[in-house]
Amino acid sequence: MRTNHDQPGAGEASAPKPVKKAYIRPLDIKHGRIDMGHGAGGKAAAQLIEELFLAAFDNEWLRQGDDGAVLGLPGFDPAQGRLVMATDGHVISPLFFPGGDIGCLSVHGTVNDVAMSGAKPLYLSASFIIEEGFPLIDLQRIVQSMAAAAREAGVPVVTGDTKVVEQGKGDGVFISTTGVGVLAPGVHISGRLARPGDVVLLSGSIGDHGVAVLSQRESLAFETTIESDTAALHTLVAAMLAAAPGGVRVLRDPTRGGLATTLNEVARQSGVGMVLQEAAIPVKPQVDAACELLGLDPLYVANEGKLIAVVAPEAADAVLAAMRAHPLGLDAVRIGEVTTDPHHFVQMATRFGGRRVVDWLSGEQLPRIC
Repeated sequence: MRTNHDQPGAGEASAPKPVKKAYIRPLDIKHGRIDMGHGAGGKAAAQLIEELFLAAFDNEWLRQGDDGAVLGLPGFDPAQGRLVMATDGHVISPLFFPGGDIGCLSVHGTVNDVAMSGAKPLYLSASFIIEEGFPLIDLQRIVQSMAAAAREAGVPVVTGDTKVVEQGKGDGVFISTTGVGVLAPGVHISGRLARPGDVVLLSGSIGDHGVAVLSQRESLAFETTIESDTAALHTLVAAMLAAAPGGVRVLRDPTRGGLATTLNEVARQSGVGMVLQEAAIPVKPQVDAACELLGLDPLYVANEGKLIAVVAPEAADAVLAAMRAHPLGLDAVRIGEVTTDPHHFVQMATRFGGRRVVDWLSGEQLPRIC
């Protein structure tokens, strides 16, 4: 549930900008039912969060609206740093895919959610829901992968829980992870801080994770050399922040709903528009071919090891250079800019010289992708 915005810091607006809803018809609480679109990260998911979860749990921290909540601690001087907390559930199908599995994905996903606030991830918790009859050898493989990812990231799993459900009432294994980290003084990053004139950067090619997962699905299986890009991005974030202190305004990892939906979220949060350059957005030929075969748009395909940064124009060159100097940002590019737009549209300048609107993901394009 992506629902948290950073709190204002020095020199920021004292209150969040009004958020324009990305949908019109209200939830039918009395007769409605959950469908797969509610978990896709697009319009339906945003509506479910705002009209049901946020309405019930409403508080100043939840209202922040980003990947992780920035929290003050009673009796602790915020000038010394703040706590960041994020949580994520992982229901991917299949459990094993080229370049990764649900174990390493569960570590990377939550480490990245903490990092997108500009924080240093410190600790993880893990909750396993396991179906009766699940092979122990597969569980061992998942846990060992998870442990290796946590060691590599330097973010240990320090507590957890295990539950078992009857056979036929689960799907192998589901993993939920929660991460906590510390946000350094003076760092203020949020989806609502984008401003007209800012530059939009992308750390590399899009769609790799989604295509890698789809290539292993029983009903869709096809041959490809593409592997998931799943990775922990916190060291890349640290390098970017060091290169341009105060110059990075927004960070997001474009997971569910892909690049297009994530940028629409930011545009809506900040009350701005965006214009992207189609020719600048890197898509590997194998990803492009797979998407054409499956009738998908790479802009909406999930990523697990890429990030989007919205940065002040004067900081763009320094941040881009820092990204390209890091192993996870070698192919970083400038893909567009933030504009003034009362409709908060994300538009694409096409290769043919025209423009088109890049809308939110409206349904469930790729179920169970993370």
